[in-house]
This record gives sequence, structure tokens and C-alpha cells, in this order.
Amino acid sequence: MEENQPKTGKYALNYGLILGAVNVVFAFMLYTADMHYQGGAAIMLISVALMLAAVVFAMIQFKKANNGFMSFGQALKIGVGVCLVGGVIGIIFNQLMANVIDPEMMTKAMEYQKGQLMETTSLTPDQIEQQLEMQKKFTTPSMQIIFGLIFTIIIGFLVSLIPALVLKKQENLD
Repeated sequence: MEENQPKTGKYALNYGLILGAVNVVFAFMLYTADMHYQGGAAIMLISVALMLAAVVFAMIQFKKANNGFMSFGQALKIGVGVCLVGGVIGIIFNQLMANVIDPEMMTKAMEYQKGQLMETTSLTPDQIEQQLEMQKKFTTPSMQIIFGLIFTIIIGFLVSLIPALVLKKQENLD
């Protein structure tokens, strides 16, 4: 006799919405500190840690609801789903930020990057300008959305692998 099994999509959606809300709060905190255009390793690390936390919580809650069992595939679906939903919310907020809240965001980002390149590389000012001109092609809203989705899915998959391996527990089908 088979019991009603919880749906992975429900957990992916619920925890993805939570992750999206936390991402929006984090992005707004960066905006109020005038750091929303800078990026960097610390911000990336915090973002990945938030993703990992949401993924692990979602997997644990699913496992509890499923009598302590969760397959590797179910765990991956939940993890990638959480990251995808959270990522879509983050992408939407980023577009709102770049086009409504702070329309100068991309200009600030390019100027910040130019300053960083001048300090940390041996490129000439002309080479730096050429590099920034090349990057401008990838900062259109459509390119940001496409790369944002691809990045979210890849990072979501990678962030979900280890928790899925650790938390999986198969039912013995004797």
C-alpha cells in the first residue's frame, strides 16, 4: 500500500520564494550601502551560502514529510528548483533595480570596474576601454536575464549535489 508522497515541486516553490525574498532583502541592503554595483567575492560567497541554506532546509523538510526518505533525484529536483525560483525573483528584482530604482547602476558598475582594472592590471587605458566596450554587449537586459538563468541553474545544481548525497535515504523495497 503506497502512501501519498509529498511533491518535490511544493518544497522547491516554497523555499525558492523564501530564498527570493532573502535575495531581495540582501540586494536592497547592498543598495542602501551603495555597494549594489560592485560585486566581488564576498558578495558572491554570501549569495551562495544563502542558496545552500535554502536548499538544505528544503531537503530536510521534504525528507521529514516523506517519513525520513528522499532519493538523490528528488533532492536534486528540490535543490535546483529552489535555486531557480529564488534566481528568477532575484533576476526580476535586479532588472527593477537597474531600470527603475537606480538607472545609473550599469554606468556605476562600469566605472567601478574600470577603476579596479587600472589598479590591479598592467593594461593600458585604451585596452581597458576596449575591454569595457566588449563587456557592454553583455549588459543588455536580455543578456542579463539569459546569463542569470544559466548561472542560477548551474550554481543550483552544484550547490545541491553534496546535500543531496548526504541527505538521501532510499526506502528498502523488500
